[in-house]
Amino acid sequence: MRNKQEIVERIREAFRGTQHPGDAFLQGSHEGCEPAEVSAPFKGLRHWSEVDSAILDLNYTALSFFSDGAFRHFLPAFLIADLNGQLQTADPLFHLTHGFSSHVVKLPIGSRVHEKTVGTSAFVNPRRYGAMTWYDYACARLSVFTREEAAVILIYLEYKRDVDPHGATHGDINAALDGFWRRRAQNAPTQAMLESYLKAEADYMTDLNRK
Repeated sequence: MRNKQEIVERIREAFRGTQHPGDAFLQGSHEGCEPAEVSAPFKGLRHWSEVDSAILDLNYTALSFFSDGAFRHFLPAFLIADLNGQLQTADPLFHLTHGFSSHVVKLPIGSRVHEKTVGTSAFVNPRRYGAMTWYDYACARLSVFTREEAAVILIYLEYKRDVDPHGATHGDINAALDGFWRRRAQNAPTQAMLESYLKAEADYMTDLNRK
């Protein structure tokens, strides 16, 4: 098992240069008032390392309502706070494992027992998202992470699994590792590739504006 402080340092290093999406692009949902309320405390913070851990639990649903870019940028603050035992409500583990395993819940109503599938093969909301399943959503949402970032998330997940004395999280974590994170940590674009692309795009726009 890896040392907890070593994992914290690995997270700091992997996410040191992770791009901030801009304050105007922190909020990923505009349904109701909660998304704006929980993302507001993160405005004005130019880097995730500036986040006071005290605001993470107070705004724990931000992980659900962040834009993809904000989720990527601020996740390390949640991971480190979790490893340091500073979270009571916020649950980054859920957001990194949900959608990769399935559970069937039996709900007796009247004379019938309804079976509801939760997880991998369950549809998100067919009226709005058609045939998208929670597995599809999870893969898309978590594909924002570079190879370096995914590698330390994998280490975090393995640590969380190994320190769980009752094994309650083992199934969900192993399913996420096997279904996504190991592959992502090996094959995702690197930070250097991302930076090279951004530089090429900037050069292109500069030359275009000169014409």
